[in-house]
Parts: sequence; structure tokens; C-alpha cells
Amino acid sequence: MNQTHKHTYDAQGRMTCCTQEEKINAETGQPDLLKAGSGHTHAPGEEDHDHEHGTPGRFRTYIPSILSFVLLISGILADQHIKPAFFTGYIRLAWYLAAYIPVGFPVLRDAWKALRERSFFTEFTLMSIATGGAFVIGEYPEGVAVMLFYAVGELFQSAAVNRAKSNIRALLDVRPALASVLRNGSYLDTAPGEVQPGETIRVKAGEKVPLDGEMLSPFSRFDTSALSGESRPRTIRQGEQVLAGMLNLDNLTELRVTRPYADSSLARILDMVQNANSRKARTELLIRRFARIYTPVVFLLALGIALLPWFFAETYIPREWVYRALVFLVISCPCALVISIPLGYFGGIGAASRHGILFKGSNYLDLITRVNTVVMDKTGTLTRGVFSVQQIHSPELPEAEFMKVLASLEQNSTHPVAKAVISALPKNTPLYDTREVQEIAGHGLSGLVNGRQVLAGNSRLLRRYDVPYDTAIDELTDSIVVVAVDGRYAGYVRIADQVKDDAAAAVQGLKENGVQQLVMLSGDKAAITQKIAAELGITEAYGDLLPEDKVARVEALKKDRSRVIAFAGDGINDAPVLALSDIGIAMGAMGSDAAIETADVVIQTDQPSRIVSAIQIGRATRRVVIQNIVLAFAVKILVLALGAGGIATMWEAVFADVGVALLAILNAVRILRMKF
Repeated sequence: MNQTHKHTYDAQGRMTCCTQEEKINAETGQPDLLKAGSGHTHAPGEEDHDHEHGTPGRFRTYIPSILSFVLLISGILADQHIKPAFFTGYIRLAWYLAAYIPVGFPVLRDAWKALRERSFFTEFTLMSIATGGAFVIGEYPEGVAVMLFYAVGELFQSAAVNRAKSNIRALLDVRPALASVLRNGSYLDTAPGEVQPGETIRVKAGEKVPLDGEMLSPFSRFDTSALSGESRPRTIRQGEQVLAGMLNLDNLTELRVTRPYADSSLARILDMVQNANSRKARTELLIRRFARIYTPVVFLLALGIALLPWFFAETYIPREWVYRALVFLVISCPCALVISIPLGYFGGIGAASRHGILFKGSNYLDLITRVNTVVMDKTGTLTRGVFSVQQIHSPELPEAEFMKVLASLEQNSTHPVAKAVISALPKNTPLYDTREVQEIAGHGLSGLVNGRQVLAGNSRLLRRYDVPYDTAIDELTDSIVVVAVDGRYAGYVRIADQVKDDAAAAVQGLKENGVQQLVMLSGDKAAITQKIAAELGITEAYGDLLPEDKVARVEALKKDRSRVIAFAGDGINDAPVLALSDIGIAMGAMGSDAAIETADVVIQTDQPSRIVSAIQIGRATRRVVIQNIVLAFAVKILVLALGAGGIATMWEAVFADVGVALLAILNAVRILRMKF
């Protein structure tokens, strides 16, 4: 899996990290979203353990701002209306310092830390100099007001981030604490991380599934919404896969564990989402590079505003020009940009996860908006990938023997066709021993079954081994598994697949959302591929493709540099194309591990229509980000000019800085409310 660092898991199946800071982020589901941009992830005075302490901890976060606000208002009333005789000199200064310290100390502390790390031009340095300068020239209320509104902006930022993370926190809440595992004839409660593949676990009705496993019980209904976003319960039957994080709704259920907790679908989903913000969008990286240049430039301009008039002005009043420079510094603080832009992308990732779409980075959220060519696999992507045997033709062997030989070989494969063959046998049918089984990509399987050499796959497999067969088989329009035993053609089974319910809507939706070219690639027979393509309205489709043929098709498309190509697939043979495409989309519920790990976007519901939703979410996110950039620059340029001319005061500066940041944050949060 593409990721910046790998989490490990403790005995309880919970994530452990290298540092305390990472541990807090992992356990709360809160990646360090804003640290790189603003220097810290919480509002001044906020404690990292508020999540553990609930409402009282959150209330303590607001106490510094409330105290500062009360003292500031009291001071302004004393200055402007009450005017007590004692409220002058050092007493007045002490009063406003008392109002300043609760909200100003965290910023001064962060500014000092930044200076010790040789980072001179940060928003904390700008705020500290501007508000400190206001105190030096006697503008105490304005100095307090600037820092107070900055603190309030940070509180809004914190609230917005928590809201954006609510969907991810919901994923974390589905981590079961215990697993009931069968050992020595009885069930014991133990940590999911201590259960090994092959062991049997029991899940009661109303409990969450702790590990990925194979269903041993006849059937049960499961709530899969935490993983897939799908609200309708899903019935899972014996032999089918159950994933960690699903909620058992009906029956006492037994599962055979297929993966350790650290490799379970739930753990991988959490890891993908938590690491998503480490891959930045191009816009986000550009703004951060701009901020590193912008901040020292405006600092020098402010210094010029304060000092240069001494050389040119007829009457140079230091207090007036220093005040203008301080106003200029407050206005120029790039908070709105470095806070709202990453928050906008993270809001998009959160909105996508609510719809069962997992982006592995905000860069992919950005890139998907430019997709104009979509290439899709057929089986498991546009069709259900749930096959059933429709016909058995066996001129050489009795039908029961023929199916037993074929199923014995196919038991070594995870392909949907293999599952269909095995499910066609009567229950509890003993299978033959197999040896030297090989999977020949794009062809089928070969191996020794009960001492006989057996080939099972498409007709290309038989041609590869020079086995004569009835060529009329090539004209059949359904999927065919052709079988040869000891070098002789033995017969075939005809297997049918079904188109997914939303496949046609997905194709239409992609066309309506600006996708200019739709291509379907399949290893299935060309006749079947063309039939499905015509049914769905796809004009360009290719069948009889090996994995390397799919790669060649996508490489041919990439020669046109104007194309931005997304490939959607689910099989292990799709992994090379997923990696080759500009943006790889894996069908996650039924897809192979290789496809999910190689892809950039994972559709947890296996619904191709969610590709349309992913594009729409990406575009909505981009609109919000652009709106925030335009808003921030337009207001700042206007008020900077007014500040330099002496027209704007500290109050206008506060609006240009904190006010714009608040508006940008509120705009970013809108993404979570949008419907896609």
C-alpha cells in the first residue's frame, strides 16, 4: 500500500505509533491536518486529551477566549463610558495585559518555538509583533482585539476540523475491542490482534465483527454502512467473506479467520484514510510554497511602511507610520489560505468516505476533477462477478466426475468463475488431491488432479498446449471454461454473469460529467465483452485480453498527453493497469488485495456509479478551494492598500485576517453538507 509510514498494532488490535503525538492522532482519527500550514492543530489553550474527557474538556477550550472577551469589553466600557478615575496609567495597562495573556500566551509561545527553530516568518511571529507593537504605541484594546479574534478563529477552525473528521472517527468507532475465539473446545474473549488466521471466532447478534473471515454458519444479515456507506443490510451466506467492522444483525455466527487483524480490511481502510492527508494536492502545495515567500515579503513591506516615510514625508510622525505598519502586518497574515485550503481538501475526503469512497490523498481528489478518459474492467466492475453454471457439456467423462475433476483444480483459485464451479457441486462432495497447480495469467489453471494432468481455462489455454478442441466453442457468447484431461479435450461449462444494477447509470453519469472517452477492457471473450458494452452504451470495448494486453491498451491511450486516464478494476490482474493509469480506482468490497493496495481511490460499495460521485466530490472540493483563494486574496489586497494608506484601522485588519479565515472555514465545511 502506498503510504508515508506504517502503523503497527498492539495486543488489543489498536494502532500504535512512534511518538505520543502520532498516538493521539491515530487513536482519535485526527491526522495532523493543519500543522504544516498553521503551526498547530488546536485552538489556543486547547488540550490534546479533550476527546477523552468529553464536553468538560471542550468547554475548558473556550475559557481563555471568554475571559479575554469579558476583560476587553469591560476595559472598553471603562475607557469610553464609565471612565473611572483609577483606570489610567499602569492600572489600565495591567487590565489589558490581563485580557491579552489568556489568548496571546499560546501564540507567543509558538512564535518563540518557531524562532528557536530558525523559522522567523510565521503567522505567530506576525501576530506577536503586530499586537505587541499595538501595546507599545498605546493601542491596548486593538492589540487585545486582534489576538482575541485570532483565538476565536482558531476555535472555529478546531470545530470545523472535528466536524470534517466525524466520518473518519465513525470508522474508528467500529473497531471491536474483543474477539470470541474457539480454543480447546470453548470460546474465550481475547484481543483481535492475538487471533491467528485459521481460528474460529463467534459473533453474536448486535456485535461487530472483529476480523476478516469466511462464513461458517448458514447465513446472517450484516450492517456494512461503517465500511461501505451502504445503508441497506447485506445477507452473507456460508462460504462468503465477512469483513471486520461489519455489524451482525441476526444470528449467532461463526467465522473462520482469514487474515490477522493488522491486515484486515478495516485496519487497511483506517490506515488509508488516516494517511490520506499526507499526499497533498497541487493547489495546496502551491499555496504553501507561496506562503513561505509571501510572509517575508510582507514583513519587509511593513518595515518599509514604518521607516521609509522618514526620508520622503514633510512631517514624519513615527507613531502614525508604525501603526500603519502594524495594521499591514495583521492584514497580511496568511491564515485564511493555510487553514482553509487543507481543510477544504480534508472536508472532501471526509465527504467521500461518507459515500463509501476512500481517497488515498488530496492530490487524487484534485486529479480526479481533470479525468476525461475512463477505462473499466468488465468482470467485478461493471458486472457482478458472481457467476453461476448454466450448462455442463462433457462428451468424455460422466458429468459428476467431470465437475469433480474441474472443481478440484479450481479450488486453488479465488476467481469468481472458480467459485461458481465449486458452488455447482453438491454440498460435502469430497474433492481430489491436487499437486503442481499453476495459474497462467489470462489463460487459466494447470495441475495434477488425482494423478491426471488437467487444464481448465479459456480456449487460449488449450491452444497454448496444442490440445485439439471443438472450435464451435469460440462462437458461444457466454463465459466458457474449457477442460482438457491428459492432453485430450474433455468438455466445457458455460457460466453467466450479470450486469450490476447501476452500471448503465454509471456510464451515463460519466458522460454527463465530461468524460469524453469510455473504454471497456476484459479478459473475457470478445463476443461477451461487445454484448455487455452495447447493453451499457459503451462504444469502445476489447475482449480476449491478457494482463499485458490491458497495459498495452492503456499505454496507447496515454500517448495522447491531453488525456487524463482513470482505470477502474478489481482483480489481481488489474493491478499493473491501476498503477499505470493517472488515477487507479479499485472496487474494494470484492476486489483483490493487490488491486486495493495499488489503487489511488477505493470504492467500498463496489458500485461503479460511485465513480461519478467521486468526480463530483472532487469538483465540489476544488470549487470551494478556489472560492477560498479568491476571497482571501481579494479582501487582503483591498485592505492592504487601505492599511498602507492609513485608511484602514486594526479593526478592518482583524476582519481581513480572522474574518476572512472564518468565512473560508465555513465555506469549506459546506462540502460535508452537499449531496452527491
